[in-house]
Amino acid sequence: MALMLISQAVFLSLRLNPARATTLPSIPTLDFNVTSESTLSLSSLEYILIDQRFHDFTDDTGHTLIPPTLAAFARTFSEDYSTVVGKALPVETGETPIQLSIFLTLSNDTNGFLDAAGRPTAEGYMIDVSTDSVTITGASPLGAWWGTRSLLQIATLGNMSLPIGSALDAPGWATRRMMLDAARHFYPIDFLISLCNYMSFFKQNVFHVHLSDNLNTHDFYTRDRSLVLYAAFRLISNESVVDGLVKPWRVNETYSREEFDELQKRCAARGVTVIPEIEAPGHALVIAQWKPQLGLKDDLSLLNISHPETIPPMKDIWRTFLPWFYSKVVHIGADEYDTTLGDDYNFFVNTMASFISETSGQTTRIWGTNAPGRNSTVDKSVNIQHWALWESNPLELLNQGYRVLNSDEKMYIVNKWSKPYPQKLNLTRIFQGNPAGGAFAPFVFDVNNSTNNPSRGHPNVEGHIAALWNDWGQNTTTYSEAWYSWREGLAGLADKQWGGKLTLEQYNDVFPKLHPIAPAQNLDKTVPSKTDVIFEYDFSTALLDENTIEDLSGNGYHATCTPSCRIDPSDGSISLEGEEFLTTPLSTKGREYTLSFTVKISPSTPIGSPIFTGADSTLQHGNGTNPNLMLITSVNEAYPLNLTLPTGVWNSVALVERGNATFLTVNETEEMEFLAVLGVIGNDPAFEWKEIGVEAPIARIGGDGFIGNVANVTLLGRA
Repeated sequence: MALMLISQAVFLSLRLNPARATTLPSIPTLDFNVTSESTLSLSSLEYILIDQRFHDFTDDTGHTLIPPTLAAFARTFSEDYSTVVGKALPVETGETPIQLSIFLTLSNDTNGFLDAAGRPTAEGYMIDVSTDSVTITGASPLGAWWGTRSLLQIATLGNMSLPIGSALDAPGWATRRMMLDAARHFYPIDFLISLCNYMSFFKQNVFHVHLSDNLNTHDFYTRDRSLVLYAAFRLISNESVVDGLVKPWRVNETYSREEFDELQKRCAARGVTVIPEIEAPGHALVIAQWKPQLGLKDDLSLLNISHPETIPPMKDIWRTFLPWFYSKVVHIGADEYDTTLGDDYNFFVNTMASFISETSGQTTRIWGTNAPGRNSTVDKSVNIQHWALWESNPLELLNQGYRVLNSDEKMYIVNKWSKPYPQKLNLTRIFQGNPAGGAFAPFVFDVNNSTNNPSRGHPNVEGHIAALWNDWGQNTTTYSEAWYSWREGLAGLADKQWGGKLTLEQYNDVFPKLHPIAPAQNLDKTVPSKTDVIFEYDFSTALLDENTIEDLSGNGYHATCTPSCRIDPSDGSISLEGEEFLTTPLSTKGREYTLSFTVKISPSTPIGSPIFTGADSTLQHGNGTNPNLMLITSVNEAYPLNLTLPTGVWNSVALVERGNATFLTVNETEEMEFLAVLGVIGNDPAFEWKEIGVEAPIARIGGDGFIGNVANVTLLGRA
């Protein structure tokens, strides 16, 4: 298909006309040539227009095997425009820009869109803003999509107006992303999709999902202990060759093909490619628990590559799941193996890389691992993800001809607690992380010694990934705590991964303005409210009809009784028995809240009955045989208090989340904190008690066996 030719003279004029040039503090920044003092108000625009020549055009040069068409990106942009600007624009097709339109088109002169190595990139785009229209010209549909991200951000920072002029923009590096350890902590698919949607707004284009791993093994563990240690494989298939790989009690913590399909397609729709990782031959305890004969005698988490039965089941696993994966690169792990078995390690990597290439045509990526072979090396076709200077020398690897992705541990996060690693992204390191001076960038592998870093334009530097690990397992964090580990720094890192110029001062100014408008996600779990009072239910005065309780906050969050509202006239409370419950139009509330209520639990209420239930948590009257009050998360982890609410009497209760900690008070006594416990072998003390941030359970009151009365229910948007 022929593409519209944008002349080299146009590119040169955009790059070399500095008279009115300014760097707009979007995320990433955008160098913009202002040509007029006027602006274009987005409220004046009436159409999104797709160049009909490229309506169904896709690009096959990116990371994904399922690239969206220009038309598909245009439709998604229309949805975002309506959300951000507050005006719906119809998507139509045309031949040329017209007045009052945003015209999306493509160019084939990619020589003007250059990465840090001076190579053409299909992710580049141009924006041309006139007094009555906007033209976004992408080097590909994905490039045009990134241009729409800039448009929404610039407009938001400019009071929904755009400067008149033009810009040419392109990423410095092809891979800009984050990695999530979903193996040692399960995450719902909707949460992963929301992360994709968020990172897309700041032009990150790859989401690396770690799908198999285990808690750390130790040399003093018995074989029997290792065989029951927490280990998980997150994909589930009915294929007989992988039968038993997923333990029966972990089936509800896995992704079906349909779910993983949805994740990849929803992410791809916003320009983000999901890179799956199945870890072996190290961190492979889940495979050894499936087939114990495959583990090394001294450490079952390391596969015995020399065993004749090891490679065939690994091929079975990849043969089963390769058809699930829509990325051109897949990750086989290959991390932290026995350094004395280098030739075995190289054999495994090369064998699996060859098998994957022959089976599906996909490329293999591994972690940079110190396992030097005496008689062999890893094939140059294998992509290496560097993560520690003591495990691999990225400069050497680059000069040997390997393509290297920067994932150095200085940008690592270990969720909840770690001695060497932080729990949040380090803004100082992001904005001042180049030891030669200036901000971090993907070519900075060593933040302390610039002589260990290649040139900015080294052609074999793939890009950068920030990794988040769940070393302590499932019960030490809620799934939203992964988000809060990234929240303050992810957009700043996206600026540097692209090659942006934001200063920390600028970032602190624009991030609070851009963060709330990132489309198609609500990772903060915010609830719209006119005041600090989100809802208020006074059952004695607010009965609208036999099934409806009025919300006195003014927000209109009226509650519905099932089957009907039974109000006790003696105390103005609502009576709930067994399967009776009250439903609000809300489901959950994120950080900074106070949920207060009074409750009288009947002595006949079964232990384990929920008092309040939400999408992310339940406040429960005990669990099993334990009568203590507890919060249970949506992934079924329990956080009990050393407290049993007395039955048959009224108790005034307040559930409070303040920052990343959650508390409860009863009858205005001292706050008690919900805590996660981490068993840290080799640490003194052996247990770390850490805060836990749990969302407010606000979808339902009562039901599922709860018997009692509830009154005076209020949710505040502050702690």
